[in-house]
Amino acid sequence: MGRSISKWSLLVLVSTAVFLSVIDIFVVNVAIPSIKIGIKGTDTDMQWIIVLYVLGYASFLIAGGRAGDYFGKKPVFIIGMVAFTLSSFLCGLAQNTIQLNIGRTIQGISAAFMVPQGISYIQVLFQDQKSRTKALGIYGSIAGAASVIGQFLGGVLPEIHSFIDGWRLLFLINVPIGIVAIFLSIRYLENTAIVRVQKFDSLGAALLVLTLACFIYPIVQGRELGWPLWIFVLFTLSILTSFLFFWQQRIRQNKGKLTLIDMRVFRHRDFTIGLFASIFYFMVQDSYFLINVVLLQTGFGISSFDTGLYFVFQGVGYVIASLVSIRLIPLYGKFVLIFGVMLMIVSLFFHLLLLDGSETMRPFWPLIFFIYGIGCGTVLPSLLTVSLRSLPFSFAGMASGTYSTFQQTAIALGVGIVGGIFFYSLKDPHRKIETYLEAYRTATIVNIVLLLIVIFFLFFISHRNEKLSPKAN
Repeated sequence: MGRSISKWSLLVLVSTAVFLSVIDIFVVNVAIPSIKIGIKGTDTDMQWIIVLYVLGYASFLIAGGRAGDYFGKKPVFIIGMVAFTLSSFLCGLAQNTIQLNIGRTIQGISAAFMVPQGISYIQVLFQDQKSRTKALGIYGSIAGAASVIGQFLGGVLPEIHSFIDGWRLLFLINVPIGIVAIFLSIRYLENTAIVRVQKFDSLGAALLVLTLACFIYPIVQGRELGWPLWIFVLFTLSILTSFLFFWQQRIRQNKGKLTLIDMRVFRHRDFTIGLFASIFYFMVQDSYFLINVVLLQTGFGISSFDTGLYFVFQGVGYVIASLVSIRLIPLYGKFVLIFGVMLMIVSLFFHLLLLDGSETMRPFWPLIFFIYGIGCGTVLPSLLTVSLRSLPFSFAGMASGTYSTFQQTAIALGVGIVGGIFFYSLKDPHRKIETYLEAYRTATIVNIVLLLIVIFFLFFISHRNEKLSPKAN
């Protein structure tokens, strides 16, 4: 490709997209109470700070992947990185919740355009299977490292007191990284072939955005507004537009036109079941962070720094388990995932028993966070693999985009529902530790039920001892 730097250096360059997108999730998850205080927000504002990022990401992820083929991966990657960097700067300077949430939405949308290009570049840079597998492993390790670094920085940065509020550094640290990545991308990345076989499905993209917005907004905002009638009208509209979206996709597909989702993918049983399992799993993913962080920092009065350290134990457990589980999956298949989910459930029961605010139980906290991380690391890296394994190879790229869209939507849904239950239980204006504990117990029990549903779906996935990779046509 006429490069002046190695393809492994280019791998690190394109991996900055996933690094920034992942770190921005975890750094905010841990620091959300500090952001609330700094921006003078409400409980619902805290939910929106998380939800709008993943909602923007989910709404445009499939379109972002298609854009790389239609306009070329290099310009889409660079434009996405520029937008992410500028929106991070906007978040860091935000003076109110409206400005912050606009920035968070743009961050999510720009991530949806830059991350798929990074993944696609791996396919271009590494042609042989062995080097591609190694590259994907490095890419995954960078994403895993970003989650741990994000949890640590989410605790440390809000504690920094200088001429600027510490929570603003959570977003401003993206700016120098983004600038360097933009400069190097302009200089060293080469564009890929532009594929414009058919017109882009703009109507489908608009229907998908409308459906997700009308579905998530009532769930998050309804509680604070007192559930007015128009909230239910919006929710009903989301159901209607979802049916319209899938009908429109089927019509385009029957006519041989380009679609956002290939409806034939849902004919594959393992993919559909795995998709349902992932929806319930990811409803737990970020809601877990939200309710635990609020309990520790706002309920127990633990510092942001100490909270971040506790979640580092969770991140370390995740990284260790992810490295082990990918070796066990080819041998034991879905049973590895079931074991991981059961470990998460056991850990949550210990959360209920030990997270009581007392000093005597605090030495055990790192252990229960670590065990929860082990469970997550056993499940998360391989859930997509198990879902895709029965698909023809030609469906793999499109199916992974569909899966990721549902994944991000489920995260927003979990923060809205589980977080909403948690904050509804905190409606007493005179909040005591007992009030926080009761709200936490209620929300955590909901998460346990969601994980039990995940196990239910996993049992229906086919079990194969063969290596889990998409079949060739």
